[in-house]
Amino acid sequence: MDFSSQPTANGKTYPGFDGAQLHYDEFYRGDDVTGALPLITLAGGAASDPRYLGDLAGLDREQRLIVLHLRGVGRSPLPGTVEAASFWRQADDIERLRIHLGLDQLRLLGHSAGTRLAISYAAQFPERVAAMVLVTPPSGYLVDVPSDTEALIDKRRGEPAFDAALAAWEAGPEATDDAAFNAWQSRVAPLGYAAWTATEQAQAALGWTSFAANRAYFSVDPPPDLADRLGKVAAPVLVIAGGQDCSVGAAQPVALAEVFPAGTAVTIDRCGHAPWVEQPAAFRRAVDRFLNAVQR
Repeated sequence: MDFSSQPTANGKTYPGFDGAQLHYDEFYRGDDVTGALPLITLAGGAASDPRYLGDLAGLDREQRLIVLHLRGVGRSPLPGTVEAASFWRQADDIERLRIHLGLDQLRLLGHSAGTRLAISYAAQFPERVAAMVLVTPPSGYLVDVPSDTEALIDKRRGEPAFDAALAAWEAGPEATDDAAFNAWQSRVAPLGYAAWTATEQAQAALGWTSFAANRAYFSVDPPPDLADRLGKVAAPVLVIAGGQDCSVGAAQPVALAEVFPAGTAVTIDRCGHAPWVEQPAAFRRAVDRFLNAVQR
């Protein structure tokens, strides 16, 4: 997969909840952009430049991807108060985007930490969610199910690149600026994949995270009744787990689907934290089937 082949973005802005001009890119290679429903796409990291998503295994040929630059990421500015860039508060930005696009409801796709923002939006504006796709979501804060990450890690021990990444992960970033934080993320990158071939290495090289935005993203704790709130989200939800995801595991993401009244889960085998990279065909089958069903 050539991640340099990502189509040229159609960059636009919209006013956030405090009036700040926030950036988003629009990708669509289908035939009729006027008739294509937007799919609001939220990158993880947290606070990583969304270019690492590429075209999501060609999803932009079927879906009109609205890829947000979250606060402090890419072309969107970091606010004066860190709380405004938290995943809980940025749900208000998503609501302003809905109004800006003139839509009654939104379809959301979040990856990794981006699922926290999607979930925050669903909890605060449940009637505005038409559907959600949550790709390899960290879920321990929402479900009472033991993590299987240690078991998955144990199966990978002895692989040199994996062992080095695990050691770096356990040591922690010890960083206070972008350069040091991103250097640490490069060292731990193999942990997020089921294999470490040229394909995974090329995609990992695209990752760039704002350290300040990353810290701000987690500056506000969600309310203790968050899981209960999600039980009132009527929209269909698809959770995609990687069968060999050593960062968030598979057990907790699968359990997360049960929190939603209309939640379903798909586990993709031979796959880590980025399913569209390692198993693009399986990823597209799951997403296409789900979105085609909810659009009817």
